[in-house]
Amino acid sequence: MTIQTDKKLSYAILVVPALFIYLSVVAFPTIFSILLSFTNYNGGLIFGNPDVRFVGFNSYRWMFTEPSRMFYLSLRNNMLIVAVSVFGQIPLGFTLAYILSRKLVRGTSFFQTMIYLPNVISPVIIGVLFRVFYVSPNSVYMEILRFFNPNVEFTLNNAPMVPVLVVILWMYTGFYMIIFIANIQRIDVSIIESARIDGAKEMQILSKIILPALSGVIVTCSILAISGSLRVFDLIFTLTGGGPAGQTRVLSLFMYLAAFQGSANYPLANAISTIMVLISFVLIIVTRRIEKIFGTKE
Repeated sequence: MTIQTDKKLSYAILVVPALFIYLSVVAFPTIFSILLSFTNYNGGLIFGNPDVRFVGFNSYRWMFTEPSRMFYLSLRNNMLIVAVSVFGQIPLGFTLAYILSRKLVRGTSFFQTMIYLPNVISPVIIGVLFRVFYVSPNSVYMEILRFFNPNVEFTLNNAPMVPVLVVILWMYTGFYMIIFIANIQRIDVSIIESARIDGAKEMQILSKIILPALSGVIVTCSILAISGSLRVFDLIFTLTGGGPAGQTRVLSLFMYLAAFQGSANYPLANAISTIMVLISFVLIIVTRRIEKIFGTKE
């Protein structure tokens, strides 16, 4: 057996199991989910079931035209979460990382630990805690308000997404902070010191050295933020349950309710998941294009 044959055999032994797992766990369920969205499947056996047939874009048509317009409301809420994640978590995480990595404050280890701490707590637990503290009619927040004004009324109707966005901003900022700290520490210190000797100010070091060096990291964080924002479910499910009156419902929760609440509508749930994947791809492509136009390669 030749060396070339040994290499090919080694590649096959290493690649085939991973390829099989990928096709079984990722590719097949994705393709099957898309195909299922074009059928009238409502439970039970799929293969060999004479009642299952292709119905085209019926689920997509209903989703885009149903009277309550719940899809558009869920999409709007998801876009709000994407905006807070990309334009809130990432800039705030970078700012905190810059302050801590440049040691502009004392106690950097303490602040780094405290800011990252929400990431080690389950979103379900955080959702329950914030519901008890803020969202429920008898929450700690409402009790404090009633102490000063006994006639105050509980309502989330004016800005129902605000508590969700605040919690999401608080939860995941530390995650991006750690990523930025790790990459800022990779920058050669001698470059920064040379710039400082040449008279560069802190803002010049930030804009001319650190930001260009982290452009690729910023894009990666943006992709993570977009994909995570479209998949958010457990936090909202425990924090608000999609209420009041569906005002905090997101696409993943809309998909869950379509599949598992009341009369199950599996084609609609799979249609929603397909649209979520398409939206994620579009946003990621836009992010990559913006990085190519304005960014600097790491």
